[in-house]
Amino acid sequence: MLSLTACKRDNGDELSDKSIFDGGHQYSQTTLDRFIYNNFQRPYNIAVTYKWIDADFEQNKFLYPPTREKVQPMLEIVKKVWIDPYVEVAGADFIKTVAPRQISLIGGYNRNTDGTITLGFADSGMKITLFNVDQLDITQQQATRQYFHTIQHEYCHIINQHKPYSDEYRKITPSDYTAQWFNVKDVDALNKGFITPYAMANDIEDFAEMTSAILSMSKAQFDAKINAVTNANGKAALRSKEKMVAEYFKSEWNIDIYQLQDLVERRMLEVLNP
Repeated sequence: MLSLTACKRDNGDELSDKSIFDGGHQYSQTTLDRFIYNNFQRPYNIAVTYKWIDADFEQNKFLYPPTREKVQPMLEIVKKVWIDPYVEVAGADFIKTVAPRQISLIGGYNRNTDGTITLGFADSGMKITLFNVDQLDITQQQATRQYFHTIQHEYCHIINQHKPYSDEYRKITPSDYTAQWFNVKDVDALNKGFITPYAMANDIEDFAEMTSAILSMSKAQFDAKINAVTNANGKAALRSKEKMVAEYFKSEWNIDIYQLQDLVERRMLEVLNP
């Protein structure tokens, strides 16, 4: 015999017939949630995670979420120096199409066993992770410019994953790539034709470092850095790499990287001199 009975709590009260899966749970959005939705998720379908550490990292890493007060200032920088200039030069559809689907913010450093520190990385064209968010202090201009550099570097990886650059790039300085790049001094890297020591890791990082150097300095600053190189071969290699980066952005994306450079520099100055 089938008996139909109503479920009750132990205290005699009937259970609610409201499903927990049909929107019955009310989630109160914070000001930060609304900022993320209005500036990243709604216009560009980019999710931002900052409340937890996802499972993509090695278990022996000591990583933690950023202080909440640092999240919006970092995201404002990301939008101002990365998204807005690209939108102005290439249009909103460019970012909608060629963008990570997730930005993950981490509070502290990502320290490696070889003593180096990872400032950010791009994962399969789908996610950009930025570390050391808690140390953001725009009164420290040189350190803040390093954040600008990291953002442009990681986004360059995303762009390259959509359309690769020419194999000719790696042929400019083929014999000087090294896994021991962190033992190379800045001046020695420049004299060998690399914009930073990290650019010596491989041609992928080399291309991203050259791109981010262009986009984290003014044209005058960039030219001064190249012109100060004393080794003629190194200087020529740097100019060849700069030319190939500019040609790639123009031929593959119809972006004038020097126009983009000028816009990014103006946005960076707005951040540094509010």
